[in-house]
Amino acid sequence: MPRIFDNIDQPLLQALQQTLESSTHADFCVGYFNLRGWRRIARFIEDWSGGDDECCRLLIGMQRLPDEELRHAMRVIKETDRLNNQTALHLKKSW
Repeated sequence: MPRIFDNIDQPLLQALQQTLESSTHADFCVGYFNLRGWRRIARFIEDWSGGDDECCRLLIGMQRLPDEELRHAMRVIKETDRLNNQTALHLKKSW
């Protein structure tokens, strides 16, 4: 049965290990690529054969750091010398 973990309110590791003990596959979605602690759950996953029925899938949602966003925005402004409404709206929505 699918479970969503929010480790702000719930202790993640123990619940994740308990869930993986009886699982045959897993899908993970993380906000950044940092696999510290993977060794604590690897033993539950490494014996899975792969394929659709016994696999581990990892989705990583990458984002730019705030200083990178600012540099990009400043580059856009310098390239056009003026900030048009379409660019301003795009920058506003991306922050």
